[in-house]
Parts: sequence; C-alpha cells; structure tokens
Amino acid sequence: MQKATADAILHSDKDVVVLSPTGSGKTLAYLLPFVEQLDAMSDDLQAVVLVPGRELALQSATVLADMGSGLRVMSLYGGRATMDEHRKLRAVRPQIVFSTPGRLNDHLEKGNLSPDTIRTLVIDEFDKCLEMGFHNEMEAILGKLPSLRRRILLSATEAVEIPRFVQMGRTARLDFLDDEQVPERISVFTVASPAKDKLETLRALLLHLGNQSSIVFLNYRESVERTDEYLCREGFHTCAFHGGLEQKLREDALYKFSNGSANIFVSTDLASRGLDIPDIDNIIHYHIPESEDGYVHRVGRTARWDKRGRTFFILGLGESVPAYVQACIESYNLPVAPSDAVIPVPRMATVYIGKGKKDKISKGDIVGFLCKKGGLSRDEIGRIDVKDCYSYAAVSRRKLQQVIQDTKGEKIKGIKTLCEVVK
Repeated sequence: MQKATADAILHSDKDVVVLSPTGSGKTLAYLLPFVEQLDAMSDDLQAVVLVPGRELALQSATVLADMGSGLRVMSLYGGRATMDEHRKLRAVRPQIVFSTPGRLNDHLEKGNLSPDTIRTLVIDEFDKCLEMGFHNEMEAILGKLPSLRRRILLSATEAVEIPRFVQMGRTARLDFLDDEQVPERISVFTVASPAKDKLETLRALLLHLGNQSSIVFLNYRESVERTDEYLCREGFHTCAFHGGLEQKLREDALYKFSNGSANIFVSTDLASRGLDIPDIDNIIHYHIPESEDGYVHRVGRTARWDKRGRTFFILGLGESVPAYVQACIESYNLPVAPSDAVIPVPRMATVYIGKGKKDKISKGDIVGFLCKKGGLSRDEIGRIDVKDCYSYAAVSRRKLQQVIQDTKGEKIKGIKTLCEVVK
C-alpha cells in the first residue's frame, strides 16, 4: 500500500484515493513522497492536511517532524486561542500544516494563512470528517484554495461517497481493503457479567489481564468518567479520554498511556481512530459498539502491523454479540479474583518539566538533567516529549519520589525549572 501510494503521488499528476485498513501505515504512505516533493527552502505554505481531530493533527505533525526532513510543520486545532496559533505561524512559516477543518477555515477567513501557494490538499480519514459533520467547513475550505492542483483522500472504510465539492479530477484509486472484517491475528471473546452493572466484571477481567495494556471503550462521556473513577478507587492506573475534556488533559492521558505510565485507557469512540499507540494488547467493549464501523475501528487499535491482540465483549443480562461481528467467538472463563489480589502497577511514571523548545531544551538536555540531578540511569528513563513551553518524561516508577526530591529547585541548562508528577 505504501509503495503504491508513493508511486501514485510521485509519478503521476492524478488525484489519489487510498482505502486501507486501520493500522496499515497510511500516514507514512503520503508523508514519505511529500518529503521529496515539498520545497524545504521555500517559506511558502505548500500543502494542508485536514484531519477529523486534534490528536491526529498533533500525531501526524510529530511523525513528519521526527523524520528529520527539514520541512517546517505545524498542527492547528481548536481548544486554544487562534491568535496564539497565528503568532506561531508567523514565526515557524510552515510548508505544511495539519489541521481540523474548523480551525483551518478560521485561519483562512482571517487571512492568517495565504491560500495562493497551497498546491496539495490531503483529507485524512475523510469518511470520519464527513461523519463528524465537517461537510460545510470542508466545502468552504475548498472554495478558498484557488491554486489547488491535487487532492489526496485516505480512509479505512469504503462507507461514503466522495462529495462533489471535493472536485476530484482524474483519480488513481488504490483499494487495499479486503473482505476480512478484522485481522485473524485478533482473538474475540465474550465475558459474562452476572449483574447489569458491569464494573465488578471489568475489575475482575483487568486483574486477570495484569500489566497488559488495555483500552476500555464506552459509548458515553459520563460512563467514561464513572468507570474511570471506579477503577481509580480500586487502585488501577488509568487514563480517561473523551471529547469533553480540556485539550491538556487529553494530551496528558494519551502521553501516560503511550509511554507505559498507565496501562488502562478508558475512552469513548474518540480513541477508536487517529491514534497510533503501539503494542495495545486488549480491546474491551464495556458497551457494545453502535455500528459495524465502530467495531472495526475500535478493534483496529490492537494487532497493528504484524502483532497479535484480543478483544473482549462484556455482556450483561440479555446482551449478545452483534450479528455483524464476523469471527470465531469464544467464551472467556474468568477466574474469580482473590480478595487480596494485587493491582498491577506500571513500570513507568510521567514527570512534567517546566521548560521546552522555547528555552532551547532538547531531549538530550532532559536525559542529562534526569541523570545528573535526578540520580537516574539511562535505562530508567523512557519516552521524552519536548513541547514548546514544557516537556514530559517517563521515568522508573520506583525512583519517582527520588527524582522529584532530588530535582527540586535544580536548573536545566542554567535555568531553574519545575519537575512534578503528572497524575
């Protein structure tokens, strides 16, 4: 799929439609040829990528930045002041931006971005963009791009027709979807809940799964909050994630789960698409998915590339697995958890460091700070993310309090900084 996509982008002038399953690497499929096509020496904005959510905007921008191509990149999304983004746009002068439709439309209307140099438009997860109601915003954006020469659309489903306003020309259609609903590498199980309230059954299942990484999917924000609060009271290390949370809390949740500081991610279907978190072992349907597409995208979080995974349906009284699930389904015999069962504790914890890129702080500086001031060895430090004004770092949980104590009042690159636990 990636080779065919790269060939279509690099060696033809056609518009491109890519249909390929979740987890197959569609982001890299278009970014790799972009590295060759876009001019890193120009100050012009040359390409825009529309995405349905801020997490995918941030994630895609990070992927391109980490490729070391020399291209300047920015992510644009709601939940923060447009003026702050405008100031950063003037400073960065990106050649490519990743944006949610509403925010890009806002910048174009205010003249914060010049549309005259934009030659390429990508709509990633275009079916999701339409499903989320961005039809009008995307139509308005297309009407503001007079120099657009090419459109590239990507989707994990074939569920929707491409709207007329996209104005697709001669098109290369690359269809890598097959009849297999989900990979055979995913085992499907049912877990019976003796009570209508499934919380005790969920607790027993998570105890049984131990320190494996699991996403628990629910259909409502309130249910996510209730379930997460219950699991926290029971001593589990969890993250809550839904569209009603402030952006900072959503970023914290994603970071803690992806770096191994929390092994349970409690979420609405917001987390079913646009997130690339490797090595998720289990998908747990606390609530039954509302559609077949919802099921496919949820399960697509596990068994990515060549990995294996499991998915569990927790079924209350009168509930059954939906007819659309095409799989060999086994009943999972959940052993009774002993009263003194030990809650699994993740190996890592996350610390916040109050300095970032604007302070000319690098990942190497963070490693040096944590080793010299925090008393850690290199193998006790995990993933590090340096943001504009702050940084996150994963550190050994057993050394957490030592790190906080030893770095109190200390300096990084000669600047006094704050180091605290991300709870």
